[in-house]
Amino acid sequence: MGDVQSESFRGPGHLDGGNTIRAEVAIVIVTYNSEAEIGKCLRSVFAQQDSVRQRIIVLDNASTDSTVTVLREEFPDVELIESKTNLGFAAGVNLAASRAEAEYLLLLNPDTIILDHAVDTIFEFARKNPAHGIYGGRIVNSDGSTDPMSCWGQPSLWSMASFALGLTTLFRHNAFFDPESLGSWQRDTIREVGAITGCFLLANAELWRRLDGLDERYFMYGEDVDFARRALSLGFRPILCPEARLLHEGGRSSSTTAHKTLLLYRGKAHLVCTHWHGVARRVGLIFLVAGVGLRALLAKPFSARRTREAYERWGAVWMERRHWVRGYAP
Repeated sequence: MGDVQSESFRGPGHLDGGNTIRAEVAIVIVTYNSEAEIGKCLRSVFAQQDSVRQRIIVLDNASTDSTVTVLREEFPDVELIESKTNLGFAAGVNLAASRAEAEYLLLLNPDTIILDHAVDTIFEFARKNPAHGIYGGRIVNSDGSTDPMSCWGQPSLWSMASFALGLTTLFRHNAFFDPESLGSWQRDTIREVGAITGCFLLANAELWRRLDGLDERYFMYGEDVDFARRALSLGFRPILCPEARLLHEGGRSSSTTAHKTLLLYRGKAHLVCTHWHGVARRVGLIFLVAGVGLRALLAKPFSARRTREAYERWGAVWMERRHWVRGYAP
């Protein structure tokens, strides 16, 4: 990992006189050019804190804006780690988490707003349901509607085939034809899921250490699904707690929609290359490429602005297929 400079501030997990109180939840945030969001996020964390002892650790991935200045000047109770290079999300989280001593780790995106004491709520839920190991909350939009991205189903050959045939688009949020979306479920009930999104993910610290944290080969996107898959192999079952609510703007760390989509499919390809074997691996990668190609082809003949944007997105990913289909190759 890149060079880092650590500036540690005494925060909620500490007492005067050098007597340290172990935090119950260590909140880990990775920032990159997050000056517009990080202040709102941290103010909500502090405002919504109830009885749970929290420690906040922020790793900045070589931001070129005023993110670090905002953190230094407005949030002296936060432990700040400055990286001289952009480590990516997984490596950044792991470095920050290595400094944390707590019962649970909470991964939190800088473009989120905590609602209704969500950190306390999800911690208490995890304490009552320790066998699951990984916990998520319910993401809502500013109008109160549900954003389904808080959790997903694990990819399968059927979900990949549905993507390749365009069924996941034709029947969006259909439990059978779009299984990774988990259907029309509004994330309003307690439910075991395939994966919890890394923007708000609580993990038991012992499980985190057992799995060696996130796989650092993922630069961004896919590392949360990989983490859940490895936990599932050990018998843990990620679960969603709908009472833990937050707002999430999403996608602010990617410069363009095409760039974000490329990273998403590189992550998906790496997941297939890592966890699938033999014929399933080859077929899964073919399905991924075929699905991207179909969407690029269908968008190309039309001239409507929305369709042009779709082609710019899918066309760019299609042109780069020989690179991302290998995943994060050595």
